[in-house]
Order: sequence, then C-alpha cells, then structure tokens
Amino acid sequence: MKILITGVGGVTPRSFAQALRKYSRYKSYNLIGTDSNPYALGLYMPSLFDKSYLVPDAGDSAYWPAVKKIISDESIEYAVVSPEAEVIAWAKKKTESGLPCRAILPDYNLAVQLVDKALVSDVLAPYGLAPKSCVINREDAGDEKKIKLPYPFWIRSTSGSSGLGALKVNHEGELKAWMFINPEIKKFMISEYLPGRNFACKMLYYGGELIRSAVAERVMYVMSNVAPSGITGNTSFGRLLNNPDVFNVARKAMDIIMEKTKSGKHGFFTVDLKEDDSGIPKVTEVNIRAVAFVQCYAAAGANFPEDIMRLLDDDPAFDRRFKIYEFEPDVIFMRDVDEQPIIMKESQIITNCGEVC
Repeated sequence: MKILITGVGGVTPRSFAQALRKYSRYKSYNLIGTDSNPYALGLYMPSLFDKSYLVPDAGDSAYWPAVKKIISDESIEYAVVSPEAEVIAWAKKKTESGLPCRAILPDYNLAVQLVDKALVSDVLAPYGLAPKSCVINREDAGDEKKIKLPYPFWIRSTSGSSGLGALKVNHEGELKAWMFINPEIKKFMISEYLPGRNFACKMLYYGGELIRSAVAERVMYVMSNVAPSGITGNTSFGRLLNNPDVFNVARKAMDIIMEKTKSGKHGFFTVDLKEDDSGIPKVTEVNIRAVAFVQCYAAAGANFPEDIMRLLDDDPAFDRRFKIYEFEPDVIFMRDVDEQPIIMKESQIITNCGEVC
C-alpha cells in the first residue's frame, strides 16, 4: 500500500507510521512523508519513510499543486493527514472538489468546530459533559464580570495543543502574570479546575458507524519540568484501561457534537477527558486526529492505524462491527524523547532501592 503521511515533523504522524511498520501484518507499506518544515525530523528517516518531500504550508496557494504532484508521481493510493491545519484543508478540499486520494477525514464543519475548544465546551457544558468555561481576552484579567468562574481555575489557549498556555491559576496576580509571559496567545479559555485523572478515548468512525474505540490514562508528560502546569501535551507514562464510563461520556459527547453540526459519523478522533472532584469524567477537548502514543495502543493489540488502512482498502475480511479494545489488567506504557516506547505491567515498576528488575 502506498500511503502519504503528512506532518512527519510531528510525533503523532511518526507514531502512526511506526504502528504500521512494527505492528501491522495486513500488507506491506510504502510510506511517503511530507512536511512544510525543512528541519522536520521525519523528512530524514529513511528507515521509517521510503521517500520524503518538503511541501508548502497548508494555507499556501502552492500547497495543493505540490501535494497532487507527489500523489501522482508516487502513485499514492491513501493519505493519513494529522496536523490540524492540514486536516481542515483536506476536509475543505473534499467538500469543494474531492480528494486526490482516499483518506478518513471528518466533515469540514465538524473539524472547524472541534479545533475551537471554547465552541466544544459551549456545546457540551449544558449536558454536564464538559467543565464550566468561558473565553477571556487580556484586558479581562481584572474584570469580575468577565471572569465568571471562582479561583482556582484552569487556563489555556482556545486552540492548539492542550498543553499550550495551560496552568492552574489560584488568584488574579497569577492570571495577569501568566498572560504577560504568553504574549502569543490572544484568547484564553478558563474552565473549572478538574482535579482527577486525565483520559484519552480513541473513536474511529466510518460510513456513519462507530467502528473501534479504546481508553487510556495520561499520568506523566515528556519534559513536564519545563511547563509550569506539568503538562506538555506529550505523554511519557500512561495506562491502557478498560473503562466503560469514560467511553460512554466520549460517545455521548461525539453524538451531540455531530448532531449539532449536522455532520456524518466519519473520521478518527481522540476525546480528552478529566475527572471532576466527584470522579465524573468530563470532556476537555476533542482532537481531530490521533495522538502521539498511538503506537503504544498498537503494541498492546489496538492497532488503529491498521484498522484505518483496512477500512480505506475495503478489506472484505475486516469486521466492521463495533469493538472497544480491551487490555489485560495493569498494562502501562512509557515514552521519552528519541526512544522507543515500552509496554509492561505496572506491577513491574521498581519500588525498592537496590531492587533488580
């Protein structure tokens, strides 16, 4: 299968490629990588990508001519689109003139809705599925009428990675200081602080049906010491879980958003959730793509990248009946920069000094 994978400078597209290379036995894969950054790591990984191309930014008028030429020259059949800007560009292209190759993408109106965290919160909060939130500008920092939530609350950018501009703010002084040291963020979203566990729920839809799902818990983050919140958006330690409560909230949230946007059930999403002080999971955002530890799911038997390719390839042997992946108890994953992830039992964690593993 000749597959275009975009945004290979990012961890997530490379993790997707690794899931196919290392854990899929469906077919042999010829992977073609693209990125708009000449310093993107994935452009220079011949062991992972058979060929790589530098392309213009998704918003550049030269983007589609360049991408179409690559698809034609390489006889590419399928595309895996990961960066949000490219997902939106491809989804829009699909509505306007059709795609140059097959890809699993959300409807354009759904994708635009989901990349705005504030819009997602506005839709879900009335159903009790998301924390109470509001959007503020820089000048609102001392305005009690605009700051509608009591301290402490969680603050972050209204778009981008969940770690962007994220912090637990305890008082007005911290709020003003945080805004000052994040000048690139124009609008912030503040939300009620959720103290519980942090979850990710994968949701794969195809042709109007939910096909596959799986749940994980994010526990620690890569380079967490460099972020005041401790959250960088890239998980270093997590648990693969069997948690129907998290799945049910994620499913309800997606059903509501898709109905509100009159969108088809199609695409691959990662629903992020966090527990409130009563242990009830609430949706904090919905990613219109996989996340960086997608190969950890694959290593434990939940190979979403292979599922996606089998759907795109119309594999007659693929069982399209809904399945939520289940894992053995105690399964965890560990990741770090420039290292392959490790899948193991949490009970194998070393707890005593001098203990041999």
